[in-house]
Amino acid sequence: MIKVFKLPDLGEGLTESEIVAWLVAPGDAVTLNQHIADVETAKAVVELPSPFAGVVSELHCPAGVVVHVGEPIVSFDVGGDADTPDTGATDAAAPAQAEKREANLVGYGPAVESGGHPQRRARPGDGVTVSAGGPAVAEADGSAGGQAAGNTAVPAASVGRAAAAPGTSAVSDQPAAASVADRPRSTPPVRALARDLGIDLTTVTGTGRDGLITRDDVRAHITESVPATGLPVSTPDGSGSGEFERETRAPIKSLRKLTAEAMVQSAFTAPHVTEFLTIDVTPTVELLDSLRADRAFADAGIGILTVVAKALCLAVGRTPAVNTRWDESAGEIVQFHYVNLGIAAATPRGLMVPNIVDADRLDLRGLAAALAELTTAARAGTTAPAALSGGTITITNIGVFGIDAGTPILNPGEAAILAMGAIRSRPWEYRGQIALRKVLTLSLSFDHRLVDGEQGSRFLADIGTILADPARVLTMV
Repeated sequence: MIKVFKLPDLGEGLTESEIVAWLVAPGDAVTLNQHIADVETAKAVVELPSPFAGVVSELHCPAGVVVHVGEPIVSFDVGGDADTPDTGATDAAAPAQAEKREANLVGYGPAVESGGHPQRRARPGDGVTVSAGGPAVAEADGSAGGQAAGNTAVPAASVGRAAAAPGTSAVSDQPAAASVADRPRSTPPVRALARDLGIDLTTVTGTGRDGLITRDDVRAHITESVPATGLPVSTPDGSGSGEFERETRAPIKSLRKLTAEAMVQSAFTAPHVTEFLTIDVTPTVELLDSLRADRAFADAGIGILTVVAKALCLAVGRTPAVNTRWDESAGEIVQFHYVNLGIAAATPRGLMVPNIVDADRLDLRGLAAALAELTTAARAGTTAPAALSGGTITITNIGVFGIDAGTPILNPGEAAILAMGAIRSRPWEYRGQIALRKVLTLSLSFDHRLVDGEQGSRFLADIGTILADPARVLTMV
C-alpha cells in the first residue's frame, strides 16, 4: 500500500516551507519517526520525521523547493495491496473527514484544510499524468512563491477528464501551454521575470502541472532564442549566462519574508522613540578582567553582553513599563512579571531573535551559559521554533560590527529594545582630568504608547549607572 505524506503544519501557523535537504532517497527503508528531511520554515530549520515505517517510493519535490502546507512531498510503500494508494481519505469517507479533522503528523499541529479557495476548471489543452492506480501528483515548481493557493493536486476524475487505466498514463494531445488558453498559466514571480526579459509567455511551453509555466521554462526559452546572436544573456534572477550581470533577483522567502513583515508591522504600528546615552564603562571592563582572572569564573564566559543583560533585567524591575505589551484587540496593556530576554543574532539565514526564558532569575554565570547556548544554536540554524517567540524585551549588540549607535526597530509585541554599541578608548573627563577611558553608547527604542519619555529615560539611565559603576547595583536591589 502506498501512503502519501503531505507537508504538515509545523505548529507555527505557516502556510509554506522549503525543503532544505532530503536525507532519504527512493528505495530507502525508513522507520517510524526517522529523520527524513530538513525543512526550513520562516523561523528555523527543523527536522521532519517520517509518519510511517516502510520504503520510500517517491520524492514528490526536490530539495530547494518551497512547498505549501498540504501538498504531497513523499510517498511510502508500507506493504499490503500495492494497487491501492492511500492518500488519507476515500471518497466515501470524505463527508466524515470534513466533520472531524485529525492531526496529519503527531506533534505538528492540526491538519490543514484547503482554505476555501475554489479549484480551477480544466481548460482545453491542459494535460495531466495519472500514476498507476493513483491520483494525479503535481510536479513541484521551484519559483519564489511556490504554487498559487488553491492550486492543489486533484484526482483526474474530479477535473472532468477521462481517467487512465491502471498501468497507463493519460496525457493531453495538446502542448501544456496550449495556444487556445486565454492566458498562459504562471505565477506572479514568473510573469514578472518574463516581463523584465521581454518574453511573451504565449510563446513559452510550460512544463509544470497542467501546463504551468515555471522560471526554468522562461530561462530555457531565452537559451533557445538568443544564442544565435552570440550576445551574452543576463537574466534578472542571476541564473543566465554572460560575462557580467547588471542586476540579480532572489525570491523573498522564509526568514527574510518573516523579518520584513515583522519590521513593517512594528514600524507602522508602534510610535518609536529612540534615546541615546554615552557612558564610561571602564569599571565594568575592569570587573570583567578580574572575573576572567578568578579561577571560579575563568571558564564562565562572562562578557560585556552578559553584564548588559543583567543590568537590563535589574532596570526592568525599577521601570516595569518597558516590559509590557499593547493588546489592541482586547483593549488592554499586558504587564509581564517575568523577563524573556530576546537576543538579536545575525545568522547565515538572516536576523533571528531567540529569547532566554526567565532571564531575570539567572545570575551572571547562568546568563553567560544561556547566551552561549542561544547564539550557537541560532548560527547553526538549530534553534527550536518555540525559542523564537514569547520574548518581552530585546537586546541587539551592534557593537560587534564596529557601530556606535543606531535606532533599532522594536520586535513586534514588545515595548523596548536596547542596542549596545562598540566599546572604544576615548579621551574622557575623569576626576577633573582628561584620561583615556573605555566608552560605550547605548541606544534605547521604546513604544511611546506604553512608555513615557520619563520612564524610558529613567530605565536607560539605570542601565548606564550599573555599567558605569557596578557597585551601585547594591543601591537598586
